[in-house]
Amino acid sequence: SGQANKKISGVVDFGKLEGQWVRLDGGYVLELRNIKQDGSAVASYFNPRPIRAFSAKISRQDNRIILFVELRDVNYPGSIYNLIYDEDTDRLKGTYFQAMEKRTFNIEFIRMQ
Repeated sequence: SGQANKKISGVVDFGKLEGQWVRLDGGYVLELRNIKQDGSAVASYFNPRPIRAFSAKISRQDNRIILFVELRDVNYPGSIYNLIYDEDTDRLKGTYFQAMEKRTFNIEFIRMQ
């Protein structure tokens, strides 16, 4: 059964996402810290000045780590990142919804060293 498989694979380590990530198409930086096993995290976002990250939530779907971040600030009224952690490449890949323009972009973050 599907339930048995989930138990065998054990706990997914959300802590892998801790640190600073930079977007490949520009200097946007996403920082994740205080990640807890319930998926809560503290997110900071810079472009290059700080932009308020209203919420960040990490979850697990089909053995993949999913990250949701909502920005709420001037010029960022509910812009949203929906990202999947790619373990093979150590990247965050997904979409960015730009709320001002009501447009969605495919983006990738790489880990900052």
